[in-house]
Amino acid sequence: MAKKVLIISTSLRGGSNSDILARECERGAKEAGHEVEYISLKGKEIKYCIGCLACQTKGNCVLKDDMTEIMAKVKDAEVIVYATPVYYYEMAGQMKTLLDRLNPLFPSEYAFRDIYMIATAAEDEESAFEKAYSGLRGWVDCFEKAELKGIVTGGGIAGPNDASNHKDTMQKAYELGMGL
Repeated sequence: MAKKVLIISTSLRGGSNSDILARECERGAKEAGHEVEYISLKGKEIKYCIGCLACQTKGNCVLKDDMTEIMAKVKDAEVIVYATPVYYYEMAGQMKTLLDRLNPLFPSEYAFRDIYMIATAAEDEESAFEKAYSGLRGWVDCFEKAELKGIVTGGGIAGPNDASNHKDTMQKAYELGMGL
């Protein structure tokens, strides 16, 4: 059954490896027949959450930036795939900021159920991804109808455009898309 899939690439670097894997996941999801939308945070203005919690009563954020459009897409997607580089054993700061700003969705009737992560790191140990995945798990745990379903990791991928040289990781990202 076709699902409404949203893939969000949070890397801002040109030649981003997590972005390359996100695009491979997108290819697989489209070939599987899903309705897929891809968003890159490159060029987007996303302000930091100010913690006012007005969104909990108003249903929307008081800050005016590109999050209004992104949030609407997140709310309506059935499946979300977040792609991030790992910096200092954690998700990229712009991904954390994005997750913080999705707070208005907490009391809403959001559609998303299945959440996945794609992550790349220069470090080649699986442990390099644990804190990033745990951070996303913390966000997902706040949405009782959602579930963190898995991660595709690309360890030992450092330089720009290096992900394309890692055929096994590219295949895993493609298979993730096919299996959504």
